[in-house]
Amino acid sequence: MKTWLVTGGAGFIGGNFVLEAMEAGDIRVINLDLLTYAGNRDTLASIDADPRHVFVHGDIGDRALVSKLLAQYQPEAVVNFAAESHVDRSIDGPAAFVQTNVVGTLSLLEAVRDYWRDSAPEARDRFRFLHVSTDEVYGSLGDSGAFTEETPYAPNSPYSASKAASDHLVRAFHHTFGLPVLTTNCSNNYGPYQFPEKLIPLIIQKATSGAPLPIYGDGLNVRDWLFVSDHCAAIRRVLESGRIGETYNVGGDAERKNIDVVNAICALLDVRRPRADGQPRASQITYVADRPGHDRRYAIDASKLKRELDWAPKVGFEDGMSRTVNWYLDNEAWVGRVLDGSYRMERMGQGA
Repeated sequence: MKTWLVTGGAGFIGGNFVLEAMEAGDIRVINLDLLTYAGNRDTLASIDADPRHVFVHGDIGDRALVSKLLAQYQPEAVVNFAAESHVDRSIDGPAAFVQTNVVGTLSLLEAVRDYWRDSAPEARDRFRFLHVSTDEVYGSLGDSGAFTEETPYAPNSPYSASKAASDHLVRAFHHTFGLPVLTTNCSNNYGPYQFPEKLIPLIIQKATSGAPLPIYGDGLNVRDWLFVSDHCAAIRRVLESGRIGETYNVGGDAERKNIDVVNAICALLDVRRPRADGQPRASQITYVADRPGHDRRYAIDASKLKRELDWAPKVGFEDGMSRTVNWYLDNEAWVGRVLDGSYRMERMGQGA
């Protein structure tokens, strides 16, 4: 049985990754999560009794704790999901993003480097450190083209700048110390267990409550949407077979304008949970002032991952959106628990 140390494994993508790893049956996961507002033990309720899942409440920046876990459990891999991830929050409070995404990642890398150096030669050969990052590090695209692994970094938000810094640290630890690293840069994820500050779950919650549906600017900003289970499958493929030191872009081949995403959610809700007055949910759409520095378009070229590792997304946008809307409607108790009063789906990130 393989052992993986997964950081941030109670969050959205990390939580889905841990749940799917448990389903595989041959993995033990040591799950280190600080349980900030976006990390939730409820996501992991179905595996609470599984002895292959060891949950540890802690910080990737706690080097003594990380070193202890590495020595105790001797993982073959570390998969780093731990991050502050919401652009709007990074505009309001950049320091937390630098602390977790930069300083925390550095501390994690130092602990992992020392563990790897002290391992037996066979264990050193098997070991991998996989760092999960974002396409936002590349900046903004025009009307055409797509990000490749060779696209220069040009981050435009405090969030993406902090993730770019963490990517560079991972690269540096490979080139300087020989640490066997892998990096993935993904497009916008969606699916079950996503905290309702992100566009899709936010719109679902606001629509079903009858609230206005805020659309930033003209609503024509474009994102490539990736269903979370496809992303998790890509990470497993990279972990198993990726070339050491390489970066792999992960995309869903599903570019959509923000307004089209919101209209798709409204159409699904009109069928699954129609308004009492018979009006379409799209009538709740309200255009609001744009986010400061809002990148116009992201698009991922994932051909390297497809060519080298035979991965491709399996869940199309329409299917994935249907699954996502159904999940949130069927799991309102989960949503109610994560919306514990500290966040009331209010607007953030408007700048000074």
